[in-house]
Amino acid sequence: MLLALAVAALAAGALTSVASASTSAGSAIAPAPAPAPKQAATKVGDEIAVSQALGYASADQQTISHPGATYIKVHFASMRLAPGDYVTVASPDGREVHTYHGDPALGAAEAGDADVTEHGTRGFAAMSVDGDTAVVTLHRTAARSASATKGLGLTIDRYWRGFTQDEVVAANPGLYSVCSSDGRRDVVCYRTSHPTEFTRSGAVARLLMGGGACTTWRVGNTNRLLTNNHCMSTQSAVAGSEVQFGYQCATCGGNNPGTVTKVSGATLVKTSTGGSGQLDYTLYSVNSFSTIQGFGTLFLETRAPSSGERIYIPGHGDASPKRLSLYQESGQTSYCTVGNGNYNTWNMSYSCDTSGGNSGSPVLASSSHRVIGLHHLGGCPNNQGAKMNLIYQQIQSLIDNG
Repeated sequence: MLLALAVAALAAGALTSVASASTSAGSAIAPAPAPAPKQAATKVGDEIAVSQALGYASADQQTISHPGATYIKVHFASMRLAPGDYVTVASPDGREVHTYHGDPALGAAEAGDADVTEHGTRGFAAMSVDGDTAVVTLHRTAARSASATKGLGLTIDRYWRGFTQDEVVAANPGLYSVCSSDGRRDVVCYRTSHPTEFTRSGAVARLLMGGGACTTWRVGNTNRLLTNNHCMSTQSAVAGSEVQFGYQCATCGGNNPGTVTKVSGATLVKTSTGGSGQLDYTLYSVNSFSTIQGFGTLFLETRAPSSGERIYIPGHGDASPKRLSLYQESGQTSYCTVGNGNYNTWNMSYSCDTSGGNSGSPVLASSSHRVIGLHHLGGCPNNQGAKMNLIYQQIQSLIDNG
């Protein structure tokens, strides 16, 4: 769908060479790991400074528009409202509406208000609105005198706008992680033929960090999610993150994402440390956890991966609607398998297709439908995932593993 060609795998941590063909099922790949490259979240948008105000003595609506943008995320430098009044950040058609009664940092939020993200400066950002336009409206619930509303209102100092797919490609130069022809398809394509793989994919979400993106997913029945350390590694990064569940196409190849449930990052629980990539994980929690529980969850394998075993990878490569890597090529004749279960100390390898934005994706064992690896490096034929049995040893006391 949105992009058949894999985006440069900067966020997937591309290695130093690209193979033109997939490895055969079960074939061992001789470990020859190069030093791990510097990694970062895929760049999928940029930040734009503005100066707009809504007040009780001025306009009560402002439109933030950037033609062609895939999302708009509005940041408020300040928001002070009269009791009962509220602000909405909405799509023009009203399909997506985020409501705020004031700045949560000032104790002005009310029950039912949407989540917010924090970005190291005063104020807060609303949840993003899909598309190229966000309408910000001040709703007044009563008539008030000028003296009663003196000093009240709100200011917008910046927003993030999402890149087009061509801009994503241009902003993330590097090597591809698609091995031969791209075998990924929209997850909904497998709803009937592979119902378990389709269902497990529901627990996987797009992770948006202002203008950066990765993949993340629920682990266990408690409020815990996993992604890569190179996607976010600090409490401030978690507080600035937005997690989007259900960002996937409604029909196979339809380019028609449905309603998305968006929550914000809450608390950094544990993150990997050390050089050369190592296990490269971050475990964290989110706000409004109850709203995402219906998307399901994933559990972890505690054994080591085996060379040749079948795997699959759901994720948001290119920051696109969720796709599933189930087959190794577009012809869909060979299932994805582990190339080398012990590629090096930390990693397993595979030629299952990934691209920038897939960082943080779960690698699931087909035999158990549990997570056996955490995708974090690209470079065919040795796309790599950190071994989940090693990550489990470090986080087992912090999660529920069923």
